[in-house]
Amino acid sequence: MTESFHRSGEYENPYEGQQQAPVNPEWPPPPAYAPAHAPHPKKRNRGPLALIAAVAIVAAAIGGGTAYGIQELTGNDTVASSSTSTNVVPSSQKGTVAGVAKAVSPSIVEISADSNAGSSTGSGVIITSGGEIVTNNHVVAGASQIKATTSDGKSYTAKVVGTDSKKDLALIKLENASGLKAATLGDSAGLQVGDQVVAIGSPEGLSGTVTSGIISALDRDVTVPTEEGQDQGRQQWGQDQGQGDQWPFEFGGRQFNGDTGSDTTTYKALQTDASLNPGNSGGALIDMNGNIIGINSAMYSPTSQASSSSDAGSVGLGFAIPINTVKADLAKLRAGSTD
Repeated sequence: MTESFHRSGEYENPYEGQQQAPVNPEWPPPPAYAPAHAPHPKKRNRGPLALIAAVAIVAAAIGGGTAYGIQELTGNDTVASSSTSTNVVPSSQKGTVAGVAKAVSPSIVEISADSNAGSSTGSGVIITSGGEIVTNNHVVAGASQIKATTSDGKSYTAKVVGTDSKKDLALIKLENASGLKAATLGDSAGLQVGDQVVAIGSPEGLSGTVTSGIISALDRDVTVPTEEGQDQGRQQWGQDQGQGDQWPFEFGGRQFNGDTGSDTTTYKALQTDASLNPGNSGGALIDMNGNIIGINSAMYSPTSQASSSSDAGSVGLGFAIPINTVKADLAKLRAGSTD
């Protein structure tokens, strides 16, 4: 997994350039000259059909802003979600890493979690302006105290609302928070191998770090420890070996970054070559329109007991939980699940 651990505390817009259907020409064509006694045209009444058409035009004009508008109108606890690709990035910077970073960074936080095994650092995604944050379960598992820091440097105390160790997901809530910039949750079902993506998180505590790459593969079966196994992992890789940043996971029958233990869970993950390092866990994987399409959760690192520290770091094998999995789990997490 990809949280940092220490002892002490041009995806192209598919609609871009598409022309609107031409207006039907007047039919039949007007005569070459006006009739001598042309009748005055009757004034057309603007009835219900005209009103409906006008409403339809207005609805089409606001298009991509619908999800955000709903969130603002309904309050702090509504998640901005889209089943299509909403343009969060301004049109002048559309399709650029810089545009995505500027638009989404305010919605990403750094998470510090203290437990009996030590202190760990991960990331999280703000999903409501009132301070609901999605992260990985392994980032906050067993934590006695949680703090989150926003991109503008403000620090908040957070409490766990619900967890789902089988999907490695957790929902936390910032205390006394309001007016935060919530991310827009996209649609991971339409992703294709080769789609460009951006990752934002706090690798090694370096908050707001931005990396980019592509979707390398879909539906990878990644196996990680559940909460009980993760506590064991904290002990083994934190206190015993001093390498808490090498979070264990299993893929293709092989274990990486340590022993996953006997209590594990497997989920379908997105694979990306965007650089992920310890501390990226719980952060965002984002499409080029600024929609969150995954929660970064695991990385492969070649570091082992026998290898040198210079071998550590991303080698382009990172995994993220698809955002549709997250959206399907939100109601359960909000209800206080402790699975």
